[in-house]
Amino acid sequence: MSPTKKVCILGSGNWGSTAARIIGNNVLKLPDFDDSVKIWVYEEIVGRKKLTEIINTQHENVKYLPGHKLPENVVAVADAAEVVKDATHIVVVIPHQFIQNLLDTIHGNILPNAQAISLIKGIGISSQGMTTMTQIIHRTLTISVSSLSGANIANEIAEEKYCETTIGCSDPDEAIVWRSLFNTSYFQVNCVNDVIGVEFCGALKNIVAVGAGFIDGLGLGNNTKAAIIRIGFLEMRRLAMHISGAQIQDSTFMESCGMADVITTCYGGRNRRLAEEFVKTGKSMPQLEQELLNGQKLQGYLTAGEVHSYINSCGVNDHFPLFTNIYEICYQGKHPRTIFDGLNVDFSRDTLTPSPVT
Repeated sequence: MSPTKKVCILGSGNWGSTAARIIGNNVLKLPDFDDSVKIWVYEEIVGRKKLTEIINTQHENVKYLPGHKLPENVVAVADAAEVVKDATHIVVVIPHQFIQNLLDTIHGNILPNAQAISLIKGIGISSQGMTTMTQIIHRTLTISVSSLSGANIANEIAEEKYCETTIGCSDPDEAIVWRSLFNTSYFQVNCVNDVIGVEFCGALKNIVAVGAGFIDGLGLGNNTKAAIIRIGFLEMRRLAMHISGAQIQDSTFMESCGMADVITTCYGGRNRRLAEEFVKTGKSMPQLEQELLNGQKLQGYLTAGEVHSYINSCGVNDHFPLFTNIYEICYQGKHPRTIFDGLNVDFSRDTLTPSPVT
């Protein structure tokens, strides 16, 4: 019997390339899936060669995942519309600020029965409320969309160090298929039915990581960082309940996408690292992003600005002192030591009125 399913990947950065290693190997064991996995690559010239050419000949993303071979059945393509046109399963893994332009590019080339999964750790928040990446993808492409997030530092996964992740999927049958594409002996997948909650955790933890980086830059030690992590985690949960009502399940915060991702991001990852450099060098976040990330994007700084826009418009800044302090340090030039201002908030009492997801 010929394969009836085909998976493609939109995005070839550090995380996208790591996902390609996993999926490329897994489809070879799944008789329902075509062996070929197309991956959309934003074309760049690296050492006088096109990045797509390097990937397809050397089977390595030498810019974003150097030192780790990609399976030979992973094929790099520079045209996103070409990548998705015959795919039944679409993996989306790009910086969240670029999602709408990409969706507009591929719109009209999607199979009507296609499904997607978002690996994007970002959400859109404004004074009107929150819009998740799965909602944006669903509204543009009118297909079913799941989410994946967890304590997943890409380089460690590429080195096949054991970790967990969480897939949020509302359909149990779809969840089984997505799990088969991602699960390995070293990358353990747990599925929950809280799509929005998985996304929300993955985005908000980046703000907490910025705060943890400030603590490292100030040289204040692990006790202080643990306090910032705890308060940040509580503010994440409080914002989840306020911004979504009952749509986000509290149990999701105990999954890899929640507590575990907050911990790992606050001790590793680019958001923590650049926040530490922000304190030590006095350079701006955009400048550090350009100097240190080799083309990757900093999500925590951007999300801090979006969250502040929302809580400020609602007049609830006092309920989120840590998020407010991180914003003011990043955007208003306040000293990093002001991160401790007003942190004696009682999280056991919450009178915030829920504001629905848009």
